[in-house]
Amino acid sequence: MVCVMNKKIKKHFFITVEGGECSGKTTHSLLLKEHLEEKGYKVLLTREPGGTICSEALRRILLDPDLNIISLSELFLYEAARAQHVKELIFPALKDGKVVICDRFIDSTVAYQGYGRKLNLRLIDKLNSFASFGLTPFLTIYLDIAPSEGLNKVKKLNKEIDRIERESVDFHKNVRRGYLKQAKKYPERIKIVKIQSSPKNTQILIRKIIDAAL
Repeated sequence: MVCVMNKKIKKHFFITVEGGECSGKTTHSLLLKEHLEEKGYKVLLTREPGGTICSEALRRILLDPDLNIISLSELFLYEAARAQHVKELIFPALKDGKVVICDRFIDSTVAYQGYGRKLNLRLIDKLNSFASFGLTPFLTIYLDIAPSEGLNKVKKLNKEIDRIERESVDFHKNVRRGYLKQAKKYPERIKIVKIQSSPKNTQILIRKIIDAAL
């Protein structure tokens, strides 16, 4: 069951885009939104953590490089941001018949807090379920990139490196391993897209998957 609160919500309208640092999630989420709008869909593009005033405030805390946040607190903050996001923004959009594209969702928590921070995976699964009110994506696009390549791209952006980006390459390798484990566990939902030589070529692969699914 996708949403225990409203059985009228259609699960096939909820798509998530996942990936490591600088994998192109934001770019490809936006390109996907444009593609679906050209096909006549009403689309909401949002992100985690974020999407609402409360969740964006939590995002600033979570990414602040000057804060020392212990792993368990980090997990709870992500889940708090998700609960607000789902209830305030995602559910109403789905109920309105929109396609919702979310840049990161529950798989990020498994990958980063589960495999990256080594927190209990069963606990994370339970918290993900509670914080999302039972909402599961119909389709998840995982953009796969080598962690070293992604982190090198981050350094070239000439911006302040956030609290997650500054983690070690080994941490990000564990995150990638977590994503690949999730993809193996849920092959019908999570589709792996290898980053191509150009965003255009990567987007072509994404659109083929999305068009076939919808």
